[in-house]
Amino acid sequence: MVMMTGSLAVRGTVVWLTPQQGGRVSGPPEPDYDYDYTATAYLPPRTAEDGQAGIALRRFAPGAWRTPAEGILVPAQGNRAQQVVPGSIVVITEGTRPVGLLTVEEVHTFAPGGSTAAPAVPLPAAVAPPPSDALATTPAPPAAPTIPEPPYRHSTAAARWTSRHASDDAPPQPAGV
Repeated sequence: MVMMTGSLAVRGTVVWLTPQQGGRVSGPPEPDYDYDYTATAYLPPRTAEDGQAGIALRRFAPGAWRTPAEGILVPAQGNRAQQVVPGSIVVITEGTRPVGLLTVEEVHTFAPGGSTAAPAVPLPAAVAPPPSDALATTPAPPAAPTIPEPPYRHSTAAARWTSRHASDDAPPQPAGV
Protein backbone atom coordinates (compact mmCIF):
# COMPACT_ATOMS: atom_id res chain seq x y z
CA MET A 1 0.00 0.00 0.00
CA VAL A 2 1.36 3.41 -0.93
CA MET A 3 0.15 6.76 0.39
CA MET A 4 0.16 9.45 -2.27
CA THR A 5 1.83 12.27 -0.38
CA GLY A 6 4.20 12.95 -3.26
CA SER A 7 4.61 11.96 -6.91
CA LEU A 8 3.90 8.38 -7.92
CA ALA A 9 4.73 6.47 -11.08
CA VAL A 10 1.79 4.26 -12.02
CA ARG A 11 1.16 1.63 -14.66
CA GLY A 12 -2.22 0.22 -15.58
CA THR A 13 -5.04 0.16 -18.11
CA VAL A 14 -6.91 3.26 -19.22
CA VAL A 15 -10.46 3.20 -20.58
CA TRP A 16 -11.58 6.41 -22.27
CA LEU A 17 -15.22 7.40 -21.91
CA THR A 18 -17.20 7.80 -25.13
CA PRO A 19 -18.84 11.14 -25.95
CA GLN A 20 -22.20 9.54 -25.05
CA GLN A 21 -20.80 8.75 -21.58
CA GLY A 22 -19.68 12.36 -21.14
CA GLY A 23 -16.09 11.78 -22.30
CA ARG A 24 -14.01 13.64 -24.87
CA VAL A 25 -15.98 14.75 -27.94
CA SER A 26 -12.90 14.12 -30.11
CA GLY A 27 -12.48 10.56 -28.77
CA PRO A 28 -9.36 9.10 -27.13
CA PRO A 29 -6.33 11.41 -27.11
CA GLU A 30 -3.67 11.00 -29.76
CA PRO A 31 -0.42 12.39 -28.30
CA ASP A 32 2.56 12.58 -30.61
CA TYR A 33 6.02 11.21 -29.98
CA ASP A 34 7.35 14.24 -28.10
CA TYR A 35 4.35 15.03 -25.89
CA ASP A 36 2.34 13.15 -23.31
CA TYR A 37 -1.32 13.47 -22.44
CA THR A 38 -1.67 15.65 -19.33
CA ALA A 39 -4.85 16.27 -17.37
CA THR A 40 -6.25 16.31 -13.86
CA ALA A 41 -7.47 13.29 -11.92
CA TYR A 42 -8.80 12.07 -8.57
CA LEU A 43 -9.17 8.81 -6.68
CA PRO A 44 -12.67 7.97 -5.43
CA PRO A 45 -14.15 8.41 -2.85
CA ARG A 46 -12.56 11.85 -3.31
CA THR A 47 -13.95 14.16 -5.98
CA ALA A 48 -12.49 16.62 -8.46
CA GLU A 49 -13.14 19.36 -5.87
CA ASP A 50 -11.45 17.79 -2.83
CA GLY A 51 -8.85 15.33 -4.15
CA GLN A 52 -7.54 16.67 -7.41
CA ALA A 53 -4.16 15.52 -8.69
CA GLY A 54 -2.20 16.06 -11.87
CA ILE A 55 -1.65 13.15 -14.24
CA ALA A 56 0.59 12.68 -17.26
CA LEU A 57 0.15 9.52 -19.35
CA ARG A 58 2.38 7.94 -21.96
CA ARG A 59 2.93 4.62 -23.71
CA PHE A 60 -0.70 4.15 -24.58
CA ALA A 61 -2.14 3.36 -27.98
CA PRO A 62 -3.23 6.64 -29.62
CA GLY A 63 -6.93 6.61 -30.47
CA ALA A 64 -7.62 3.33 -28.58
CA TRP A 65 -10.62 3.26 -26.25
CA ARG A 66 -8.91 0.74 -23.91
CA THR A 67 -5.13 0.48 -23.68
CA PRO A 68 -2.23 -0.13 -21.26
CA ALA A 69 -0.63 3.12 -20.08
CA GLU A 70 1.92 4.46 -17.64
CA GLY A 71 2.45 7.84 -16.15
CA ILE A 72 2.95 10.12 -13.19
CA LEU A 73 0.31 11.01 -10.60
CA VAL A 74 0.97 14.18 -8.57
CA PRO A 75 -1.31 15.37 -5.73
CA ALA A 76 -2.37 18.99 -5.72
CA GLN A 77 -0.79 21.15 -3.03
CA GLY A 78 -2.79 21.04 0.19
CA ASN A 79 -4.70 17.83 -0.59
CA ARG A 80 -4.64 15.09 2.00
CA ALA A 81 -2.78 11.82 1.41
CA GLN A 82 -4.61 9.13 -0.56
CA GLN A 83 -3.98 5.39 -0.75
CA VAL A 84 -2.94 4.15 -4.15
CA VAL A 85 -2.71 0.38 -4.52
CA PRO A 86 -2.99 -2.04 -7.41
CA GLY A 87 -6.68 -2.18 -8.24
CA SER A 88 -7.29 1.51 -7.48
CA ILE A 89 -9.34 3.44 -10.02
CA VAL A 90 -8.09 6.89 -11.02
CA VAL A 91 -10.74 9.10 -12.63
CA ILE A 92 -9.08 11.17 -15.37
CA THR A 93 -10.72 14.55 -15.81
CA GLU A 94 -10.46 17.54 -18.07
CA GLY A 95 -11.48 20.29 -15.69
CA THR A 96 -14.04 18.52 -13.52
CA ARG A 97 -15.52 16.42 -16.36
CA PRO A 98 -14.50 12.71 -16.21
CA VAL A 99 -13.03 11.56 -19.53
CA GLY A 100 -11.32 8.27 -18.62
CA LEU A 101 -10.66 5.66 -15.96
CA LEU A 102 -7.20 4.29 -15.14
CA THR A 103 -7.08 0.97 -13.29
CA VAL A 104 -3.75 0.92 -11.41
CA GLU A 105 -1.70 -2.28 -11.76
CA GLU A 106 1.70 -1.13 -10.41
CA VAL A 107 2.78 1.73 -8.16
CA HIS A 108 6.28 3.20 -7.69
CA THR A 109 7.03 6.00 -5.22
CA PHE A 110 9.49 8.79 -5.97
CA ALA A 111 12.28 9.97 -3.70
CA PRO A 112 12.62 13.77 -3.36
CA GLY A 113 15.25 13.79 -6.13
CA GLY A 114 12.90 12.08 -8.56
CA SER A 115 14.35 8.56 -8.48
CA THR A 116 12.29 5.62 -7.34
CA ALA A 117 12.36 5.25 -3.57
CA ALA A 118 10.61 1.91 -3.34
CA PRO A 119 10.12 -1.02 -5.69
CA ALA A 120 6.85 -1.55 -7.48
CA VAL A 121 3.92 -2.68 -5.41
CA PRO A 122 2.96 -5.86 -7.30
CA LEU A 123 -0.51 -7.18 -7.89
CA PRO A 124 -1.50 -9.86 -5.35
CA ALA A 125 -0.36 -13.28 -6.53
CA ALA A 126 -3.05 -15.78 -7.35
CA VAL A 127 -3.36 -18.54 -4.80
CA ALA A 128 -2.56 -21.92 -6.33
CA PRO A 129 -4.96 -24.76 -5.47
CA PRO A 130 -3.54 -27.53 -3.29
CA PRO A 131 -2.20 -30.55 -5.18
CA SER A 132 -4.79 -33.23 -5.81
CA ASP A 133 -2.32 -35.99 -5.01
CA ALA A 134 -1.16 -36.01 -1.39
CA LEU A 135 2.21 -37.46 -2.48
CA ALA A 136 2.83 -34.62 -4.92
CA THR A 137 4.60 -32.33 -2.51
CA THR A 138 7.24 -30.93 -4.82
CA PRO A 139 7.74 -27.34 -3.73
CA ALA A 140 7.19 -24.69 -6.33
CA PRO A 141 10.32 -22.94 -7.59
CA PRO A 142 10.94 -19.57 -5.97
CA ALA A 143 9.53 -16.60 -7.79
CA ALA A 144 12.04 -14.59 -9.79
CA PRO A 145 12.77 -11.24 -8.17
CA THR A 146 11.16 -8.35 -9.95
CA ILE A 147 13.47 -5.55 -10.96
CA PRO A 148 11.55 -2.29 -11.07
CA GLU A 149 11.82 -0.33 -14.30
CA PRO A 150 13.26 3.15 -13.83
CA PRO A 151 10.51 5.71 -13.33
CA TYR A 152 9.16 7.69 -16.21
CA ARG A 153 11.06 10.99 -16.44
CA HIS A 154 9.71 13.39 -19.03
CA SER A 155 12.06 16.35 -18.98
CA THR A 156 9.49 19.08 -18.44
CA ALA A 157 7.00 17.10 -16.36
CA ALA A 158 9.63 15.64 -14.05
CA ALA A 159 11.35 18.98 -13.56
CA ARG A 160 8.06 20.73 -12.86
CA TRP A 161 6.79 18.06 -10.46
CA THR A 162 9.97 17.37 -8.54
CA SER A 163 11.17 20.93 -7.98
CA ARG A 164 10.01 23.70 -5.66
CA HIS A 165 9.56 27.28 -6.68
CA ALA A 166 8.95 30.38 -4.55
CA SER A 167 5.56 30.78 -6.22
CA ASP A 168 4.46 27.45 -4.65
CA ASP A 169 4.31 29.20 -1.27
CA ALA A 170 2.82 32.50 -2.43
CA PRO A 171 -0.78 33.19 -1.42
CA PRO A 172 -3.31 33.09 -4.25
CA GLN A 173 -3.90 36.45 -5.91
CA PRO A 174 -6.83 37.62 -8.01
CA ALA A 175 -6.17 37.88 -11.73
CA GLY A 176 -7.12 41.57 -11.77
CA VAL A 177 -8.62 41.35 -15.22
